[in-house]
Amino acid sequence: MDLTLIVVLVIALALFFDFTNGFHDTANAMATPIATGALRPKVAVGLAAVLNLIGAFLSTEVAKTISGGLIREGEGGVFITPELIFAGLIGAITWNMITWLLGLPSSSSHALFGGLIGAALVGFGLQAIDGGVVMSKIILPALLAPLTAGLVAFTATKLAYAITRRHDGKPDGRDGFRYAQIFSSSLVALAHGTNDAQKTMGVITLTLISVGMQPVGSGPEFWVVVTCAVAIALGTYMGGWRIIKTLGTGLTDVKPAQGFAAETSTAATILASSHLGFALSTTQVASGSVIGSGLGRRGSTVRWRTAGRIGVGWLLTLPAAGGVGALAALIAQTGVTGVLIAAFGAAAIIGGIYLWSRRDEVSHHNVLSEVADSGRAVKIKRDPKPKKVAK
Repeated sequence: MDLTLIVVLVIALALFFDFTNGFHDTANAMATPIATGALRPKVAVGLAAVLNLIGAFLSTEVAKTISGGLIREGEGGVFITPELIFAGLIGAITWNMITWLLGLPSSSSHALFGGLIGAALVGFGLQAIDGGVVMSKIILPALLAPLTAGLVAFTATKLAYAITRRHDGKPDGRDGFRYAQIFSSSLVALAHGTNDAQKTMGVITLTLISVGMQPVGSGPEFWVVVTCAVAIALGTYMGGWRIIKTLGTGLTDVKPAQGFAAETSTAATILASSHLGFALSTTQVASGSVIGSGLGRRGSTVRWRTAGRIGVGWLLTLPAAGGVGALAALIAQTGVTGVLIAAFGAAAIIGGIYLWSRRDEVSHHNVLSEVADSGRAVKIKRDPKPKKVAK
């Protein structure tokens, strides 16, 4: 009975993490179309929610990386218990809530990995972690994916502005990118579902394998796929307005052509990684794309202080979530009582963060006013008037 209760608690907490992942990462797809006016805020998050739901059914490769790769398999199961998985989720959720309060687009994925690794280390030591999988499918993608997406976005932005350049006072035709953004941002939302929803599927599957309810090496059950898809879709619909403000206004003044370039490169990078089973951070990819598009637009300057603040958040995510996960593991591994103590402690922290956020609320009602002030985020030189060609 105790084991069943702990499994139920782990699944419930995993779905709550999936929910926080949804509202934490809404900005990845919808910050730039909201910033440029291509989509209204509520329409944007609604569209993202539907596409996240659909995307969750398209692939399970990332889920298999977590359920059968990150934590080593032991005799008759894996080197982790439901209590430790519960503790790892507490570490991930706590970090997600802290960075959400700060409006910092950190990685929900790395928060989850950090929490699980910290808990597994407390329970079983270094032997529990498959270092090869961590390096090849987590660390390297974390380093390469944002750089790749940024380079692609930089190149795409340069091409977009070169192709639509004004000549002899004629319109540049760039307003069309505003409509193209609806497609590109939708593609990002779909791609997000193929990667981020899978991580919670992997955690639940890992839990079921660890207690012998599923065979070692098996993928997620259909009911797991459905519940995780719904949870991340609901979280996405809630909207992560604080982080939308940061990505939409804090890095660079996003114009439609830039937004289209950034979103297209983000979607391409995420879809390729999902196909290969790389559990990368969609937030890092989206941020890298926005920075790349900012560098690609003539006359714009990226606000590197904001970019540096985001970078520090990236670096702190794994160890910070790991530390909280390890602390929770010390409490939770004592059994049901320890799990309940850890759960109440986490609930108190999360509730306190939410109440604190109400003091300076950001919602769909005021996020556009913040976007209107985005000129503070970047220095923009006025485009010179087109020169008349001598007849």
